[in-house]
Amino acid sequence: MWDIDAEAGPIYAQIVRGVERMLASGKMKPGDKLPSARELAAELKVNPNTVIHAFSQLEIAGVTETRRGLGTFIRKDVKVEGMRLRLLREAAERFLHEVRAIGLSAEDAKRALSEVSDGE
Repeated sequence: MWDIDAEAGPIYAQIVRGVERMLASGKMKPGDKLPSARELAAELKVNPNTVIHAFSQLEIAGVTETRRGLGTFIRKDVKVEGMRLRLLREAAERFLHEVRAIGLSAEDAKRALSEVSDGE
């Protein structure tokens, strides 16, 4: 459920992206309760402060809310569709950056995506 890669940037940011991906994919839904920071830190083998920082970022972004004594929950009014489109755009930007880094064009990328999607 949680995928952390020590080589893929700050762990707190990976936790934030993980929550966003689970929401976008339907694995989490508005109103769902997140594990406690302590539980998630133990599961991921990271410092609890890292998880607390991730949860804080999610709350600032309007994705979660903390209910005193109850835990952290996905907000019921979170805009999942907007999040899905943002995640898609970010993935497309990373992909295009990689394509250009190896000397290919956006047209080459479109062609490759078309070939891959036609093969599914």
